[in-house]
Amino acid sequence: MPEGSLIYAIGDIHGRLDLLESLLEKIEADRSWRTEAKKTYIVFLGDYVDRGFQSREVIDYLNGLEDTPELSHIFLAGNHEDLMLGFLDDPLENQLWLRVGGLQTLVSYGIQPPANTLVDTLVETSNALGAALPEGHRTFLTSLKTWWRAGGYLFVHAGVRPGIPLEQQRRTDLLGIRQAFTESPADFGFKVVHGHTGVAEVTHLPNRIAVDTGAFATGTLSAVALWDESHTTLTS
Repeated sequence: MPEGSLIYAIGDIHGRLDLLESLLEKIEADRSWRTEAKKTYIVFLGDYVDRGFQSREVIDYLNGLEDTPELSHIFLAGNHEDLMLGFLDDPLENQLWLRVGGLQTLVSYGIQPPANTLVDTLVETSNALGAALPEGHRTFLTSLKTWWRAGGYLFVHAGVRPGIPLEQQRRTDLLGIRQAFTESPADFGFKVVHGHTGVAEVTHLPNRIAVDTGAFATGTLSAVALWDESHTTLTS
């Protein structure tokens, strides 16, 4: 870890504002006694929307978080943010979004889910979402980072493809890779902190830390706190 830096990485939120608020309260309490920390970073590992019914509220909340000289918030992109943006741009090519949690997101924006997948219906639904989406939400979704690095840690939504330099990693892998990454024993040159692939509890392995505990289904949103060479788990 960079000297004096305290980092919290939060797993996939998926429209559960209630769990997010609870977890951030615990993070603040944990942070309050770490008086040696000069700078705190809270890293959100993506997948803010879909599956849970508070996607709009989650983005509103995250948009309202303010940085200070002692605290910075890092927002990373997840594959579900890309799916949502894809549906806005081309609903015919990206109608998969509706089947993987997009229906709940539509409801959170006050939009009636489509009754069928006919072309006119999909276009109408996409246009309705575009009209309901506040400009600040669109800016949030389109400005998300694909990865962030601090010291010996890389923070990314899904993982990295083994054997490929970081600068040459494809966005589709950074946001969507699974077994090729999670089953690899490779030393990536950094420890990867990621979400996307669900685990029963925050899992520490030699080359990665998995943080997605399936909040929308399990009711448990998790974070890992990184300080010096120690790791601590916090849950909602």
